[in-house]
Amino acid sequence: MICVVPLAAAPASRPNSRPNVLFVISDDLSARISPAGYDGVKTPVLDRLASEATTFRRAYCQYPVCGPTRASFLTGLYPETTRVLDNVVRIEETRPGARTLPWLFRAAGYWTGAVGKVFHKHGDNPGGDTWDVAESYQNDEMPIERAVRERFELRHGPITEPRNRRVWRELYPTIAPQTRNQGVKGLGPGYGPTGLSDEQHNDGKNARTVASWIRNRAYGDKPFLMAVGLHKPHIPFLAPDKYFDLYPQQSLQLINPPPNDWSDIPAIAATRQYVDYGFPPLGEENENRRRTFMQAYYACISFIDAQLGVVLDALRDAGQWDNTIIVFIGDHGYNLGEHFMWGKVLLFEESARVPMIVRVPGITAGGDSATGLVEMVDLFPTLAELCSVTPPANLQGRSLVPMLRDPSAAGKEWAYTVVRRGNELGRAVRFGRWRYAEWGRPDLNELYDLETDPRECTNLAGNPEFARIVQEARQVLARARSKASE
Repeated sequence: MICVVPLAAAPASRPNSRPNVLFVISDDLSARISPAGYDGVKTPVLDRLASEATTFRRAYCQYPVCGPTRASFLTGLYPETTRVLDNVVRIEETRPGARTLPWLFRAAGYWTGAVGKVFHKHGDNPGGDTWDVAESYQNDEMPIERAVRERFELRHGPITEPRNRRVWRELYPTIAPQTRNQGVKGLGPGYGPTGLSDEQHNDGKNARTVASWIRNRAYGDKPFLMAVGLHKPHIPFLAPDKYFDLYPQQSLQLINPPPNDWSDIPAIAATRQYVDYGFPPLGEENENRRRTFMQAYYACISFIDAQLGVVLDALRDAGQWDNTIIVFIGDHGYNLGEHFMWGKVLLFEESARVPMIVRVPGITAGGDSATGLVEMVDLFPTLAELCSVTPPANLQGRSLVPMLRDPSAAGKEWAYTVVRRGNELGRAVRFGRWRYAEWGRPDLNELYDLETDPRECTNLAGNPEFARIVQEARQVLARARSKASE
């Protein structure tokens, strides 16, 4: 399916004196890439990009779920200000007239194009004039599903006939693990090699569409902002076969959490997504099942890495490499069995920390790592400054340009992440060597020393020896909450 949103022409701008922007968002990608310090996944394209960029090693999302995090970093506002706290409500409903990053760039004379998932809903167009063009695609039919569909239609007629739709919808998830899509109770989400080529996947189509825009100068004489919403590694974990071959399951290295991991963590911090993935009760492990999903997740990362290469090659071929800022991020992190948790909607490091790579011609020396704390709300003011676009006055992030010029420059005092549990918000601050979280009331809290305990195995919040740190953490959290609600 292709969704095209043609819009009225944006105001004319002077010829291309400002840099282009390629903004790449990978869906559900945690910091499991080598530029972010993880060695288990093969990402040669990202490695090459990082060699010409600055990698922010301590970058944090503001809400570890797709809709809220995108509403946050695309407006430069914290979730408590956007009031987008789930995947149902949209920013135009909670803050009518809010100026998003692509809307502002288009109003400033940029040509703006989007493919795939940029805002949470494909083709979302907050403000009504955000994109010059927006397109989205679906995967081609997999051979394993085609064979079953053809047999079904021989007996019953086309699956599109009203009398067949429900029956086919019920049959489809039973065909193979690859057809389980978002998931089947007790069996987990879909996963596996598809038998399709890169070009037959929606992300392959996304990348080739953007490459075509670049090579054919769809943007004319204007500078461009192209947003590439890569769907993987979001479930279902599907990728061409060759990417699964990169990761034999028994070669994957597992670090199991301690069986009593949840003895000192507030129960409200957990989700039950591990049940949806088909795992046993907390404290028990199923290593074979864990390897199965890890292999699929890693395969999806290597797949989208290759698709990014298609776009970057087009930039070079079109002579735009030296005039294009490149931002690569994951929209939030993801747990793959750490703390026995699977998925997102968690405040642990695996869900809150994100990969963030920024390349700015003439500014980033390349191969640098910045270890100061940064947040995703900082991207909007950063790009506005780099492109001489006047930002809205209410942005809550701060520009990363000083850190791009000097990666050793200080980061922020804290990074702030929230997630909802019913009517309550869990709130976490990362500051110094610590992560502190509260879940609705002060006694439901967590404190971890990430310098000595990077996997957050020991909650120190109830330890009298750390009472002073807890008191300091509460003061930091209070400042973060105040800033996030301005």
